[in-house]
Amino acid sequence: METTTEILRGGQFIVKETSCEDVFTPEDFSEEQVMMKEAVKEFNDREIIAHRERFEAKDYAYTEECMRKAGEMGFLGVAVPEEYGGMGMGFVSTMLVCDYISSGTGSYSTAFGAHTGIGTMPIVLYGTEEQKQKYVPKLATGEWFGAYCLTEPGAGSDANSGKTAATLTEDGKHYKINGQKMWISNAGFCNMFIVFARIEDDKYITGFIVENDPTNGITLGEEENKLGIHASSTRQVFFNDTSVPVENMLSERGNGFKIAMNALNIGRIKLAAACLDSQRRITTRAVVYANERKQFKTPISEFGAIKSKLAEMSTSAYAGEAASYRAAKNIEDRIAMRIANGNSHQEAELKGVEEYAIECSILKVAVSEDVQNCSDEGIQIFGGMGFSKDTPMEAAWRDARIARIYEGTNEINRILSVGMLVKKAMKGHVDLLQPAMAVKDELMGIPSFEVPDYSELFSEEKEMIAKLKKVFLMVAGAAVQKYGPELEEHQQLLLAASNILIEVYMAESAILRAEKNAKRFGEDAQKVQIAMAKLYLYNAVEIITKNAREGIISFSEGDEQRMMLMGLKRFTKYVNYPNVVELRNTIAEKVKEENSYCF
Repeated sequence: METTTEILRGGQFIVKETSCEDVFTPEDFSEEQVMMKEAVKEFNDREIIAHRERFEAKDYAYTEECMRKAGEMGFLGVAVPEEYGGMGMGFVSTMLVCDYISSGTGSYSTAFGAHTGIGTMPIVLYGTEEQKQKYVPKLATGEWFGAYCLTEPGAGSDANSGKTAATLTEDGKHYKINGQKMWISNAGFCNMFIVFARIEDDKYITGFIVENDPTNGITLGEEENKLGIHASSTRQVFFNDTSVPVENMLSERGNGFKIAMNALNIGRIKLAAACLDSQRRITTRAVVYANERKQFKTPISEFGAIKSKLAEMSTSAYAGEAASYRAAKNIEDRIAMRIANGNSHQEAELKGVEEYAIECSILKVAVSEDVQNCSDEGIQIFGGMGFSKDTPMEAAWRDARIARIYEGTNEINRILSVGMLVKKAMKGHVDLLQPAMAVKDELMGIPSFEVPDYSELFSEEKEMIAKLKKVFLMVAGAAVQKYGPELEEHQQLLLAASNILIEVYMAESAILRAEKNAKRFGEDAQKVQIAMAKLYLYNAVEIITKNAREGIISFSEGDEQRMMLMGLKRFTKYVNYPNVVELRNTIAEKVKEENSYCF
């Protein structure tokens, strides 16, 4: 595999080697970004975390009040260009604000994400100049709030199947919208909806900007009674002959599905960011409790069973941060490159995010599942107290559950990630064919029995990452060859392939972050980060082995199956297996000593 210093295209990580100097990590935040982070954390502590019980008691008005305050602080307009009343900050900074503002409660996190992402960005990215001038400054400052109406009773994952209809009036000046939308975040207090409806028998839906005027045929259902995110306003929205001026069509007719998908790409990577600080805070609370709680005359943090949990919680948070900010910087650099090549801000941002749609899906799945596991283990460490509403763990667990469903379910995102990669290969954007053929040839050849020199930091781990990429190419290559365009009908196989893809990206990101930091700050200072990167990789190898085996057995037999299973064994075998118990203990001792997630 070749090393490259140019910005990798989306999905190329699976066929190219990335050097640690070319990734951005949280340790690379600028002075301005660190100040922004501190301001957001302070806001979160003061306005949100201090009033946790109000959110749990379904105080929707307080959610709205906090949104207004965030608008006054400028936090709602971080991603909005300055000419429309925003801060015009880069993609990494918008991720950072989303990361640190989202951990107080899922209720506020959902309101913030829905407004700043899918509620505002479709106009920023697809609106006409008039639409942007009219709506975006109000949305950027929190004078107005936005909501996004895509899902319907019969249209969930199949977003383009909606029945809501838009009919042109006889004078050609308005569209009349009729239909029902459900699970609409912020519906109870928004001033404006982005609504998707179908005109006549169009193949694709169309987007509209619809002001929330109850006298214009708009009625709301009652607030939904939900498992978590209690104070996030979630209602059905009914449109009955709602009149919308033709100039409020977003982009062009039939472009709604594209708008919806691109808005969701941004939503997905931002959702990953929104789960990061929750993991840090849950881990910190668990450590503090484990250090204080004594059983058998000993703090429970001394017990191996608890240490194992604290180490795994810290490790998944560390890898999630590494991967999320790596992808965010790729997007930011891609946007800058397009602007330098003469693209408009709209075009550059759209294409920049679209380029990394695979990584956005990977992150959405990985980090939403990690935060759920983290909160689950948090409850376990608290024991009986964790099950009580008086401690914050059970709310964190309930709030985390929605993250695997919205912005496209994790199953849809898994299937999408592999599907998009195959499409990129067909377009020639990612060369999967040559590397897949090379892996096939390697399987036919005689393996080398030389013992490599692994004296350098991460030399074996990086070779393992290269081998895991071969596992993906072996499984996906053989599957594409066998099924061709019918591959998308084999969902269980796609899910297995995507689990390999996800673990490769996350493990590689953790290793590159730890390596970059070891080179900057010295290996001794980064001993624990190195341990986390090694532990994450070890776990990834186990997950990849299981999924690859399942995939291979599902579509091959006889000699072909035997050869691929032997290849799998070869590609997942360490020369020097890491002592996993020792790695976990190293990590747990550090968080115990610092009494927090401290990376």
